[in-house]
Amino acid sequence: MDFDELWLLHEELTKILAEKIRVEKRKLEQRLAQLNREEQIGEAPVLPAQQKADRPRRKYPKVLPKYFNPSAPFETWSGRGKQPRWFVAALRSGHKLEDLRIPALKGATGHGAGPGQRS
Repeated sequence: MDFDELWLLHEELTKILAEKIRVEKRKLEQRLAQLNREEQIGEAPVLPAQQKADRPRRKYPKVLPKYFNPSAPFETWSGRGKQPRWFVAALRSGHKLEDLRIPALKGATGHGAGPGQRS
């Protein structure tokens, strides 16, 4: 094909693609208008995230702290979730896990309170 034929083919394809884009845009605008009408009327579909929000949150038992920061005893960690920065730093500086554990009180049946904790 020579240049003129290729250029005509290009123009034809451009027209066809432009028309397809216009049709698709019209369909999307109609769908958007329909969704807006449903929302205004109150018939919006319930999403799964909204269904979960209606249920009450599950109650979890309170977890007592197991570890404390030796340089700031009021900072504690239960041993669950991401390790606090002070815990990671203490392990890196040579402390052992047992050094950071909150000692159980003598005579206590459950978890004991450690430094900075009330029993």
